[in-house]
Amino acid sequence: MTTLHAVAGYLPGLAHADVYWQPLVFESGTTRLEVAMPVLSHQQMTALALRVKQASRVHLKTMRVSQIVAVVDRAIARLLDPIDPYRKQADQLLPIVSGYDAEMVRLGLTAFFKTFREPQLHRFVAEDFANPKLLDQFQPRPKGGAARAFGPDLLVHSWAGNVPALPLWSLVCGLLVKAGNIGKLPSAEPLFAGLFARLLAEVHPPLADCLAVVWWKGGDTEQAAALYAQADTVLAYGSNGSLEEIRRQLPVTTRFLPYGHKLGFGLVSSAALDSLRGPATARLAAWDVMRYDQQGCYSPHVFYVERGGTVSPREFAQYLASELANLQNRFPGRALALEDAAAIANWRQGIELQSMASGGALVGELIGADGAASCVVYADAAQALAPTALNRNIQVVAVDALEQVIAQVQMHKDFLQTAGVAAAPAELFRLSELLGAVGVTRITAIGSMTSPEAGWHHDGRFNLLDLVRMVEIEQSAESASDAMAPYAD
Repeated sequence: MTTLHAVAGYLPGLAHADVYWQPLVFESGTTRLEVAMPVLSHQQMTALALRVKQASRVHLKTMRVSQIVAVVDRAIARLLDPIDPYRKQADQLLPIVSGYDAEMVRLGLTAFFKTFREPQLHRFVAEDFANPKLLDQFQPRPKGGAARAFGPDLLVHSWAGNVPALPLWSLVCGLLVKAGNIGKLPSAEPLFAGLFARLLAEVHPPLADCLAVVWWKGGDTEQAAALYAQADTVLAYGSNGSLEEIRRQLPVTTRFLPYGHKLGFGLVSSAALDSLRGPATARLAAWDVMRYDQQGCYSPHVFYVERGGTVSPREFAQYLASELANLQNRFPGRALALEDAAAIANWRQGIELQSMASGGALVGELIGADGAASCVVYADAAQALAPTALNRNIQVVAVDALEQVIAQVQMHKDFLQTAGVAAAPAELFRLSELLGAVGVTRITAIGSMTSPEAGWHHDGRFNLLDLVRMVEIEQSAESASDAMAPYAD
C-alpha cells in the first residue's frame, strides 16, 4: 500500500513546531493518506483570530472590490490549470479523502471553479449590490444622504464535508465583503480550504494573514469558544442538530447564519416526455442523482413525472435506471460505510414490505438489477416527498398533473430548496409561482440541480448582504454640514 502525507489547515503566524498535530487516516484502494490536523490551544486560537482581524483591517479592507475579484480570479485560473501543482494536488487527494470517483471529482471541480472567474464574481456582487461601490466607500442614496456596506472584522465559517471544495463558496463571499476569515475544517474533507488559502497567499501575499483555516474535534468547546468569542458573524453548514449546538455556544450579539439539511426534487411535464425528450430528460436526471451520490443540499430525492406523454412515468423510471447503471460504469459510486449500506438495505426492504402489504400500487416497485449499486423506486400513485437512502437511490412518482405535487411537498416547507423542472415556458412559470409559495427557493433545469449558478441566493437568502452592516449618512447630516463649509455664508 502506498502511503501519502498531507498537512491540513492554514495558520499564519504560528510555527509548525508549536502546534500539536493529530493524524486522520483515509484509505482508497491501495492508497493510504495520513492528514495532519492542527489542534490549537485556547491561547493560540485567540492570538490567531486577533492576527487575522488586524491584518484584514490593514490589507483587505483597504482594497477595492474589483481588486479582490481580480485576486480571486488569478487563484481560480491556477485551479483551472490541470498542470498547476495546486490543482494536481486537489485532483490527487480529494478523491482519497471523499471516496468519490476521481474522474467525477475532476469534472466536478472544474465546473465548480468556473463559477468563480472574474465575470461570474462581478455578477455575484451585482446580485446583492446594485452599486458595488457601496463596499468601497459611501455612495449617494436615492432617498438622500449616503450609505456604505461594512463587512465583519471576523467572519467564522463552520464547513460541512459532504461535497469536495464546498468551503470555497462561503470563503469567497467573506473575501468580497472584506472580512477577516477563519474557517473550521470538516473532518470528512479537511484539505481543500487550506490548499486554497495557501494558493491565495501565494497569488497575493498581502492577504496571507487575512484568513486562517483551523480544526477541532467535535465536542471540543474550548477551542470553539475561543474563536466564537472573537467573531462578529458565524456562518455554518451541517445537520440541524450540529447547527443548534453552534447556536448555543455563540454570544447573543454574534450574527448567526445557519444552512441546514434540505430536500430537492424534480418535476417532469408530459411536454418533456415524447420519444426524443423523454430519454434525454432521464439522462439529465441521472446526472443530478449521480453527482456526489446525492450528498449535496440541492440533490434530488424524488422525481414527479406527469402522465400523458408518449413516454409513461414507469418508462421514464426504467430509462433513469438504465442511465444510472451506465453512469455507475463510468463513475463508480464510492465505497459505503457500514451504516450507509445498512440504511440503503433497510430503505429498499421497507419499500418491498410496504408494497407487498398494499399490493404494490401505493408504495412502489424496485427497478434495476438485484444487488445494483443504484436503485430506482417507481410509485404509480401519489407519494409525499421524503428523503431516500441517498447514494444514487431515487424515487419516481407518477402524477396526473404536476400541480398535484404541491400538496406532496408543502409539509416540508422548512426543508425545501431546489426543484428541477422540465416543462414548457408557460407551465414553468405557473409551477414556479406555486413552488415558491410553499418554500422552494431555487428552480432550475433538470441536469443542473447540482450545479448552482454564480450568485444564486442560497436558501433564498443574500450571500453578501447577509454578511454586511449598512452605515447611513442621513440627508439631515449632509445638509447640516453645508453650514460649516468654507463656502457657507
